[in-house]
Amino acid sequence: MIMVFRSEYILVDGKLCDCDIVVDCKVGDPIPLEVKLTNWSKHSVGPFALTMTPYQDYQNGVHNYELQDAITFVGSNTFYIDSVKPTKDSVYFGALLILYTGDFYLNIKFHEDNCSRELPLSWFCLPSFIQMWAHHFMPDLVHPARAVKH
Repeated sequence: MIMVFRSEYILVDGKLCDCDIVVDCKVGDPIPLEVKLTNWSKHSVGPFALTMTPYQDYQNGVHNYELQDAITFVGSNTFYIDSVKPTKDSVYFGALLILYTGDFYLNIKFHEDNCSRELPLSWFCLPSFIQMWAHHFMPDLVHPARAVKH
């Protein structure tokens, strides 16, 4: 199968994201999500659905997906993508709310609409996850991975 979409960007809280970026988020503030896709094929494509599922990684191979008390989406965690015409863009907006501090990830999956068949993210040039660090606002607070050791 030939890649038909190219992700122009994924923004979390206004910041361009990929797997190497950690997004700092303030607990209790809505975090805007934005995905822009471009159809590079010669034919209309779709419909698709893009689902973002939050989880915590315990660094021992265990992922906790039971976060309904820690993270909630404003609206749906699934973006339904109608047919997109050749060389046209399609932009999707959403938001999530983190209620507790911690390191969280968003698992990104594309699937055919009305079907559970997952489509490879490589077709869409999308990262497979986004890492977010949620904290209470403290001006001198720095993510542990970014702390400078003296």
